[in-house]
Amino acid sequence: MRLLALAPVLLLALAAVPPAAPRIVVLGMAQDGGMPQTGCDCTHCSAARKNPALARHVASLAIHFPKTDHVYLVDATPDLPAQIEMIHAFHSVSHGGHPAGKVDRAPVDGVLLTHAHIGHYLGLAHFGFESLNTKNIPVWASPRMAAYLRANGPWSQLVRLENIALREFQPGQRFDLEENVSIKPIQVPHRDEYSDTMAFVIRGPNKTILYVPDTDTWKTWPKPLPDVLRDEKVDLALLDGTFYSPDELPDRDVTKIKHPLITATMDLLEPLVKAGKVKVWFTHLNHSNPAYEPAGAARKAIEGRGFRVVGEGEEVGL
Repeated sequence: MRLLALAPVLLLALAAVPPAAPRIVVLGMAQDGGMPQTGCDCTHCSAARKNPALARHVASLAIHFPKTDHVYLVDATPDLPAQIEMIHAFHSVSHGGHPAGKVDRAPVDGVLLTHAHIGHYLGLAHFGFESLNTKNIPVWASPRMAAYLRANGPWSQLVRLENIALREFQPGQRFDLEENVSIKPIQVPHRDEYSDTMAFVIRGPNKTILYVPDTDTWKTWPKPLPDVLRDEKVDLALLDGTFYSPDELPDRDVTKIKHPLITATMDLLEPLVKAGKVKVWFTHLNHSNPAYEPAGAARKAIEGRGFRVVGEGEEVGL
């Protein structure tokens, strides 16, 4: 009887518990070609083919709002089908999952695009007439990126058929995504063949995250990275970790591919990391990167200096 008498009080207490804060979920951490990469028989790719648990999806984030159950993608990768399945797992936990026995024609509530390299926008094709046939999914992009999508097929068909609805942002100008979460795009130097390239400052009620999956070396930034981290009050930086060292691809010159080496990033940011001013995790690892090996010398060096390689499926509250 006492338990029954207390039930209304317990219900009131549970009702007073605020919903969980927004969070990001790591949907992938591999370079554009994924891991294993097409046609590659290197040690890492061979091992991942033999043991699928070692495979990794192309770098992407989900921004999840438990209060509304809305999910926004940061980049639409070639691995989008598998990453949508990861997102369905959020929905099944929070609001009952996607439509049972039916096609989920609104698997996300929007997409934020960094640039027009294959690992970052090809997944948009899955929203098209031949597949999900979505309806006006918001896609945020820079004016140059939006113009590229409008003017070039098959992306122009997505716009014409209203599978996606382009929303242009201005680099350097912050905009609200949903309640208590804003996005500030920062233009960064990269190869920029078809569009410019963006990093995103994702600012939540409790934490600010800088996401830079692709960039040229830090020396090319007009504003030094440490100054960006300081001025934006970044708590966690998820940074381009494509290559650990310059000798990873014996048949290609990595200086022409233009990414900062992990070792160079650690040299630049170790004082800030050791002082506890920012956390730095590496993402967007090329299949050749020795940092994939959990017990390898590269991973030990990274962790020994206070840095980390991001984990697929990892969650960070905002």
